[in-house]
Amino acid sequence: MLEECQSAKERWGGVHDIIDRWLAERRELIVRMFAVNGGRGLDVEEAPIEERIQRFCEVLVDYVSAGHFEVYEQLLREAQEFRDADLEKARAVFVRLEDNTEHVLSFNDNYSDVRETRQHLSELDSDLSRLGEQLEERFELEDQLIQDLHEVHRDKVISEG
Repeated sequence: MLEECQSAKERWGGVHDIIDRWLAERRELIVRMFAVNGGRGLDVEEAPIEERIQRFCEVLVDYVSAGHFEVYEQLLREAQEFRDADLEKARAVFVRLEDNTEHVLSFNDNYSDVRETRQHLSELDSDLSRLGEQLEERFELEDQLIQDLHEVHRDKVISEG
């Protein structure tokens, strides 16, 4: 009952902070991928390739997990609270993200263990290329969700706060 009395700003203002932290993780993911792919001028570039891949896989799993278990849930709750008409459209995006997650995490399955990494190094360039395509699609879908389920409420949250 107390929860029902909270203003929109109190209830949903924190979602913006969650999204900001998550997008910062996205930037780190991109930097780590660049480092694995031979990026120059990065602090992590001096580490052996296996270590760079390991760290990238950790960030990859953290990013995907935060999306599924933190950000998507918050966006969905917010959309339900505001009775969004685009909720069904968002659910279709969630299905596409689930499929994308399987592809993204298959990279982690192949490279997260050092022994496995060494077995797959000859395929790293092509695997990174495919992963890059998957991540690009994922980022587009996630940005669409943020726009459709959060940004549309910004004015309502501000005006009720």
